[in-house]
Amino acid sequence: MVQLELVLAEVQASSELMDGDMSTTFGAGFHAAPGKTVDASAYERWTGRWSRLFIPAVLAAAGVGPKCRVLDVSTGTGEAARMALSLVGTEGVVVGADISPEMLTSARAGLHGSPFLPVAADGQALPFSDTSFDAVVCQLGLQFFPDPARGVGEFRRVLRKGGSVAICVISTPDRAPMWGNLAEVLSRFLPELRDVLFLSFALHDPNRLETMLVGAGFRDVRVERTTREDSFESFEDYWQPIEAGVGSIPQAFLRLATADRQAVREEVQSRLSRFELNGKLRMSVEMLIGSGRA
Repeated sequence: MVQLELVLAEVQASSELMDGDMSTTFGAGFHAAPGKTVDASAYERWTGRWSRLFIPAVLAAAGVGPKCRVLDVSTGTGEAARMALSLVGTEGVVVGADISPEMLTSARAGLHGSPFLPVAADGQALPFSDTSFDAVVCQLGLQFFPDPARGVGEFRRVLRKGGSVAICVISTPDRAPMWGNLAEVLSRFLPELRDVLFLSFALHDPNRLETMLVGAGFRDVRVERTTREDSFESFEDYWQPIEAGVGSIPQAFLRLATADRQAVREEVQSRLSRFELNGKLRMSVEMLIGSGRA
């Protein structure tokens, strides 16, 4: 409890959503519609099932262990925070920061009773004092920052000397077919939203991620490509969370008229048929994990 109380004392304006640059019709953070509850099950099937496969590697790259004070930026539904809590033990603490109050509500519900502190905050202007944390992780969030380099600079500022950062971002659309194909098809129906649809892949260049980390003052910087596989029971299993509208790409899909939605579905199903075997869709996704020491 001492660790948690120390972090609480260092939070400035933790109870309010900070004024940032992420205003969008999709809502803060893009993943949840403004003022609407998050369908945690849909989020798990659309993003969580894939994101979770990389979290152990991210936590290892950040050196998360017993007694650590960990900041999980863009915590979402709290999946990375949950795994971090199992590593830091009773003497550690995990703070989950997210710009979306709706996502934080979901994280808080799933982690109730644990030493987890949810904080509504813009990752580009973190409400913490310098050197507040031993480790900072950011799982599939940095690519949505209007100024990712500014966010990485904030990660460096709140880390103690010798602390570590680990950032996971999605590779190119073709190496993340479950998201890339839908984004490509939707961009033809919603050309005005093309930039938003492809934000998920905005940091696919490992050189850019490395440059940001070095520019923020991190040492021993590494950026590694990592691939994981998983399968859907059927195309319908893949498609259902899209209809729920959790995530920036599914939210864009729901803007379409009924006939256009059906056309998009049919084209995406055709594109993904090459991954089908015995009725299941077996796919892999590549992500970049960038890390460094303060």
